[in-house]
This record gives sequence, C-alpha cells and structure tokens, in this order.
Amino acid sequence: RGCHPVGYYSKEKYSDVGYNLACILTFPSHQRKGYGRFLIAFSYELSKKEEKVGSPEKPMSDLGQQAYIPYWTSTIVDFLLNESNESKSMSIMDIAKKTSIMAEDIIYALNTLGILKFVNGVYFISAERKLLVDLAKKHPVKEPRVDPSKLHWTPYLTDVKRDKFSLSSKKPSLQQD
Repeated sequence: RGCHPVGYYSKEKYSDVGYNLACILTFPSHQRKGYGRFLIAFSYELSKKEEKVGSPEKPMSDLGQQAYIPYWTSTIVDFLLNESNESKSMSIMDIAKKTSIMAEDIIYALNTLGILKFVNGVYFISAERKLLVDLAKKHPVKEPRVDPSKLHWTPYLTDVKRDKFSLSSKKPSLQQD
C-alpha cells in the first residue's frame, strides 16, 4: 500500500559528451516489471524538456545494453510507424529531434533492426509499412509508460549556442514535406 521506491535514476545536469543519464538502478525485488525501461523513458522525456538529445554513459554494461537496445528499437519503430506522417524523406536528425535519442544510438538501433541501408555512400532507412508493423509486434513499446503531460520540471539552462547537444543548434532536414 502507498508509495514505495522501485529504483533510482541519476540525471546528468551537463555533459560534455551528451549523456542524459549517469546511473540507473531498479531494486532487485522490482526487476523484470518494466521499471528500468520506465526510468530510461523518463530520462528521454527530461531530455525532450531540455530540447536536447541524450545517451547513456558509455561504455554500457551488458545489463545496460539489455535495457537500452530494446528501448531504442521499440521507440524508433513506434515513431516511424505512427509519427512519421507518411513522409517519404526523413533524416536521422529528424528522428533524434522527436525522440531525443542521440544520432549514433539511432543508427545502432536501425542497424540492429536491419532497416538501415548504405548505398553509394549514403545511409537511408528502408522500411515499408508492413515491415514496420511486423517490427512493432516484435519490438513493442511496453508498459508502464511515461505520461509527458504529468511531468512538471524546469531544465537546467545552459548557453544554447555553446551546447552541441541542444536541438536548437541542429540544422533542419534538407527536405521539408
């Protein structure tokens, strides 16, 4: 009954390398219930509030990889399936701006999914809707989910011009549909 802690998350206020999470822990009695994934999603929602892209500290532990890779793949598949608005052209940066996942992590996840192709020196995402639906079944977004409307938090302000991880400093996609 009542409220009780199930885990811990340590936020990086400012990171020279773009880390949005310093430490994550789910207490043993609450593991395998989705709370680790919830804390990861929470860290990315905070990054969205900051208008930054983020990534966990590297190198990741084996358990970190077991938690993050499924989060990245399910989040990116969900985004491509439901939020890409039938756009014919989308860049890695477009995905990063909407999910706050760092570009290198998006590339890793797309490679893991087998939908990132390299032709004539150019990377592109090759995924028809049917394939995305199949991938969404294989990599579902799981509960519990973070409700961004319930998140009331004021980010630590930095100089946007000097912050290389700020989304405001990123160039827009070449094509606007």
